[in-house]
Amino acid sequence: MSFRLPGSSVRKADAEREAILASPGFGNAFTDHMIAIQWSVDKGWYDAEVRPYGPLQLDPAASVLHYGQEIFEGIKAYRHADGSVWTFRPESNGARLQRSARRLALPELPVDAFVESLRQLIAADGDWVPSAPETSLYIRPFMIADEAFLGVRSAQHASYYVIASPAGPYFAKGVAPVSIWLSTEYARAGKGGTGAAKCGGNYAASLLPQKIAYAQGCSQVLFLDNDGYIEELGGMNVFFVQRDGTLVTPALSGSILEGITRESIIRLARDRGITVEERRMHVEDWKNGVASGEITEVFACGTAAVVTPIGELKGEGFAVGDLSAPAGELTMSLRQELTDIQYGRRPDPHGWMVKLSG
Repeated sequence: MSFRLPGSSVRKADAEREAILASPGFGNAFTDHMIAIQWSVDKGWYDAEVRPYGPLQLDPAASVLHYGQEIFEGIKAYRHADGSVWTFRPESNGARLQRSARRLALPELPVDAFVESLRQLIAADGDWVPSAPETSLYIRPFMIADEAFLGVRSAQHASYYVIASPAGPYFAKGVAPVSIWLSTEYARAGKGGTGAAKCGGNYAASLLPQKIAYAQGCSQVLFLDNDGYIEELGGMNVFFVQRDGTLVTPALSGSILEGITRESIIRLARDRGITVEERRMHVEDWKNGVASGEITEVFACGTAAVVTPIGELKGEGFAVGDLSAPAGELTMSLRQELTDIQYGRRPDPHGWMVKLSG
């Protein structure tokens, strides 16, 4: 797939860009360019281009506005010490975008086109990849159904876009234990639904319980299935370290997102000889395990936050854990190993890193 380059572009001044990179926050500012590729049922994928970042023009009848036919991904670009720019397991993100597309009745973008879209964006906006410790360029590929049609069927026209935003730590306090709120009234997804797809509707369903969590002084919300078994947080998978060193995470059930960071953590742990169990785990197991000392560490993981220690689980009338306790040793060790690979500070035994420029 060849990409048409912009004939002209408006770029932020160097001083403005550097001021943003010095304190990027998360998702607050965006690079100068974006990627756009069109699809129709007659033409397939066509009209790939790098264009200046700017508003999209949508017909008021566009399917995405009425039926939520939309999917997205999250992936990062990392600046290595020699100035080169790399990304982490992009083929896995491209394959997951295809699975999400299949579930939402959207067209499947070829994985090689997905990876090339990242390269094209970095070719245009490589100066936006920060170099300070623990910073990155967060890249957001997404696809929307934009056919102007109000009938309830899959759209016959869709658009794929990629935008990017320089990113610092996801949580304002950086890598520190967080408090999690247990939602018993609301669910993120259900059996046979879209829980395994990365689509906006799943996140929309989490926003009200997330608002409740904030009101309770918590950073994230935990969702259960109908039987009280742990699924995931609003935007992250969860892991438990047992007293005997075993690492446990909820098994993929069709309503849990197949996290790429989750899969990577499992691989790194098994490389160390750690027993990893993917199985159902009831929320009472979490409460009782922390109280008895059987569970010694809990952490969450995802692209945006990488690995985040969980210090406390709160809910109506209870709280377990100690938010003031330091982050667990295995939690931080796995986080260090993963980020060292991503930033090029240690060898990459699995060939996960893909060079984008430099």
